[in-house]
Amino acid sequence: MSPLAHKLLRDLWRMKGQAMAIGMVIAVGVGMLVMMQGLVTSLNDTRSTYYERYRLAEVFAPVTRAPERLVTRLAAIEGVSAVEPRVVGAALIDVADFDLPVQAQAVSLPDLRAPRLNDVFLTDGRMIDSDHSDEILLLQAFAKAHDLNPGDRINATMNGARRNFQIVGLAQSPEFLYTTAPGELIPDDARFGVIWMSRSALAAAYDMDGAFNEALLSLSRGANDAAVLDAVDRILDPYGGTGAYPLADQSSNQLVSEEISGLEAAAVGVPPIFLAVAAFLLYIVINRMVQSEREEIGLMKAFGYTNGEVGAHYFKLVMAIAAGGALAGCLMGIAGGRALIQVYVAYFKFPFLVFGLDPASFVIGVSVSILAASAGGLFVLRSVFVLTPAAAMRAPAPADYSRTGAIGHTINRMLDQPSRMVLRRITRQPGRMAGAMIGIACGMALSVSMITIYAGFDRTIDLTFNVVDRSDVTVSFTHAASEATIFELRRMEGVTLVEPVRHVPAVLRNGLATHRGVVSGLAPDQRLSRALDSDLRPIALDGGGIVLSTALATKLDIAPGDMLTVEVRTGRQPVLEIPVTSVAESLLGAPSYMDLTALNRALREPNRVSGAYLSIDEAYATDIYTALQNMPSVAGVSLKSQAEVAFQTLMNTGAGAIRYVMGAIAFVITFGIVYNAARIAYAERSRDLASLRVIGFTRGEAAFVLLGELAIVTLIALPIGSIFGYYLSFGIADGFSTELYQIPAIFDPASYGFAAMVVIGAAVASGWLVKRDIDRAELVSALKTRE
Repeated sequence: MSPLAHKLLRDLWRMKGQAMAIGMVIAVGVGMLVMMQGLVTSLNDTRSTYYERYRLAEVFAPVTRAPERLVTRLAAIEGVSAVEPRVVGAALIDVADFDLPVQAQAVSLPDLRAPRLNDVFLTDGRMIDSDHSDEILLLQAFAKAHDLNPGDRINATMNGARRNFQIVGLAQSPEFLYTTAPGELIPDDARFGVIWMSRSALAAAYDMDGAFNEALLSLSRGANDAAVLDAVDRILDPYGGTGAYPLADQSSNQLVSEEISGLEAAAVGVPPIFLAVAAFLLYIVINRMVQSEREEIGLMKAFGYTNGEVGAHYFKLVMAIAAGGALAGCLMGIAGGRALIQVYVAYFKFPFLVFGLDPASFVIGVSVSILAASAGGLFVLRSVFVLTPAAAMRAPAPADYSRTGAIGHTINRMLDQPSRMVLRRITRQPGRMAGAMIGIACGMALSVSMITIYAGFDRTIDLTFNVVDRSDVTVSFTHAASEATIFELRRMEGVTLVEPVRHVPAVLRNGLATHRGVVSGLAPDQRLSRALDSDLRPIALDGGGIVLSTALATKLDIAPGDMLTVEVRTGRQPVLEIPVTSVAESLLGAPSYMDLTALNRALREPNRVSGAYLSIDEAYATDIYTALQNMPSVAGVSLKSQAEVAFQTLMNTGAGAIRYVMGAIAFVITFGIVYNAARIAYAERSRDLASLRVIGFTRGEAAFVLLGELAIVTLIALPIGSIFGYYLSFGIADGFSTELYQIPAIFDPASYGFAAMVVIGAAVASGWLVKRDIDRAELVSALKTRE
């Protein structure tokens, strides 16, 4: 082994604490990249395999009632490879642990054969027998939420008739990875179920003998999707077709895609931040190491080592740290990905797992970490090349502390000698202090941004359920009813306020930008469900215009004053041109609002409502729920308290749960940065501190000279890091936001205070570890010149 190789190993061992801290930063960046890309790859592969294996349709075409003979015409459309007609309908299930019946969707399965499309995965029990009309399959997640098993019987109301069914099996389906009740955005296994029945039994229940109310289509490779959708609409329009839509717009698939997109955004945006911090730390460490080894560099050159050999020695030091961190990061990413993928599989309700790592993530992670480290190291190596042996072996000129001026003399008289030494170090070496300060500020920024994101999630919940929606109960009707139904609700004892609403399914278009959603008609004196501006003030809905949420306005690239095309997908299905009057603050979904009277007038259906928001007296809750259950026009009832719990669960699992992992990593990185700053300062001044001890300074005074510098640098870094963190939080918040919910980056003083406490705590812990080394240092060894 060459002498330089021996020196490399000795240097790595001597600075093992700093090397491990920097390697940890690199490992975290690479690990997060590998883990997140692995999660994205695994989830995408699992979803694709699940969809393909159980033949999920690529086009969904709802219709009011279409004769069976239309299936042949649909199958003849160019680009269509298979068609499956079916019957679907709304249902209400009575469950023992709920005061109210739970909304459900009933779906038919073909008699005597397997479905061509949208097959089910049987998890328990057996398939239904079409000769027994009371046999059903039940969605597994719903059954588990209510402790239902094959052999149990349940009561359900279908098309106004109460029926009793026997559960013969539990099933999963790629169509219902996310299960949300109609009109709601928040999935909740306990509050929405799916029932599969034989085609003949369900057709009889909904008066669909010889007919269907939804067609499923799969497409051949190379099919023109838009042309197929237009052809389907032309065929089904005379029979009440409400508009065919592709798989991309199917609610379950759309929500799964949003979650995976959130992971992809985090995988792209977050790891580079950590790798950039690692490169900066490497630059500081190697730069200071080169400065402290001037004499050794000169000696090596005097012995005949070339600039290239000496530079390669220090470059190998950088590469050893970077490669070690990258390797550790790859292993961490694999372990983390394997652990978290199990959580995601359960969260998305996949029946199996196709686990796969993205090879590109390993290549990108290792390459970027080494390149980032190389960039930091190359800046330093320039100073190695320019050092001549004579100049390098000559000690650098000491700093001139004599010209302090009148102010300096005044301050010196007020301070003791250790304090003056701290002040001189900071004022006479501002470059080094600035480097340490920026490093700690980066740690502060990471902590601030992540704690701010925590506050942003809380803000989303608070704004959604306490500010925008101030109701207690939401009632949905089976069809657009007259306002007489609202008067009936108001007469119920215990109902303190009723606000009508009408939700109209529509496709919103602005040029090429489209959105499939609903337009909500609200009462003019909105009090329970409100459209609010950015200052949280109610927006007046008069004037006949439409108000869009911020997320929807951004998606459609539209502003107040522009005209919006609204293609209504119910009733006469008119196409409306409506001006956008305002943009509303909403952090849940992408809603749009109109005045209820103006909406009904545009549809030429006056005095119609599809639901109501209720404020109730809890003392009468049970009686109100019973009365609602007995109203034939009521299709479903949801409690805001249950929706809030479900939303909290949603945000604490899936992609939202990654914020806790990232927060923990940010805190670890913050400690690593602060500890690195302390270790670098100690490595530079170990000989000076030993000299102070020899001339009579106590251990405490010697430690104060070093740790006082760390304390001042840390305190200066806090406000700078707060500014960095404020702007960084916008990027991270954008990565966590999806079409389902938006996370705001808010200024929360408590978050900044907590982040400051994290940094100060890291500084105290680092200071204690370094002081312990100062107290244990052997003065004779520290004063010897290294060779």
